[in-house]
Amino acid sequence: MYTALSQSKSQSQNLTLIGFGLVLALVALASLSMGAFSIPFPQTLAILLDQLGLQVGSFAVQQENVLLQIRLPRVLMAMMVGGGLGISGAALQGMFRNPLVEPGLIGVSSGAALFAVIFMVLVPVATSLAWIKSIGLPIFAFFGGLVNVLAVYKLSKSQGKTDAATLILAGVAVNALAGALIGLVLFFADDSALRSFTFWSLGDLGGSTWAKIPVTLILVAVPSLLLLFNSKQLNALALGEQEAFHMGVNVQQVKLKLLVCSALIVGAGVSMVGMIGFVGLVVPHLIRILFGADHRLVLPGSFLLGAILLNFADLLARVIVIPAEMPIGVITALLGAPFFIWLIFNLNKSRN
Repeated sequence: MYTALSQSKSQSQNLTLIGFGLVLALVALASLSMGAFSIPFPQTLAILLDQLGLQVGSFAVQQENVLLQIRLPRVLMAMMVGGGLGISGAALQGMFRNPLVEPGLIGVSSGAALFAVIFMVLVPVATSLAWIKSIGLPIFAFFGGLVNVLAVYKLSKSQGKTDAATLILAGVAVNALAGALIGLVLFFADDSALRSFTFWSLGDLGGSTWAKIPVTLILVAVPSLLLLFNSKQLNALALGEQEAFHMGVNVQQVKLKLLVCSALIVGAGVSMVGMIGFVGLVVPHLIRILFGADHRLVLPGSFLLGAILLNFADLLARVIVIPAEMPIGVITALLGAPFFIWLIFNLNKSRN
């Protein structure tokens, strides 16, 4: 009977993930078709199928260029960054056993932003060093996110336990320090760097190119896969660190792995598209509300839903102020902040 229930649950989880995959495909197709330059849906499918060697219709060369060179890398970048933010938020929430935890709240995003700004402002960028910029920026951002999250983790740990209130306070303090240091670095920046940082800090997928896709794929997909392999350990940690230890989980090793993978994912995302908040907070919590707290579903579901949410936000950013484009960070904040307020309100209500 237990085996039958386990198989039924596994089938239900697989169907849920397949459903998320279909929704992601639909949102991606809509994002490829809509914008300041509209491409009819039949032509969008014809262009994509033509890349597979299937000719099912006609389309203009201009439509093909816009879709393949501008929108497709943008959609793929939104999938990877949104999915990465979603799964890293789910992993951090599971590790700290706190639904209010997200990469931005505990300093990963601000640390990545600080080191990325240091790299952009202080490292000379010449044509001959373009390859250094493409590799060095994500690496710098990764170390910045890792330094910040380790600092918050150490500050919030007392007698071998992590206090949730102290965690949030430590995150606020570290974020404030990182913000001050960013301001200090920008004080020595020129006007061009200041303008670039302003748009970058609000989140921008407009700079997505095919050259950035392989680097992002490696730095996001690989650690995301490593996080997926830790679903059972996160399920054990949900019972408590002592209980997980007695179940055979190497708690400290798992924590370090989760922190490093999350910092790498968020660092790569921040370096590529700028600061995008609330995805790592909203997405895992929605998955838990709708489908339960089993990390075998929460982790992959958070990746897919994060990819859906960021693609949908990018679509809104491109269509609501045509022909201009709204920063995607504004859209995610407008969607995520009310949810965050609702979450805090319900947590306080449940305690009373």
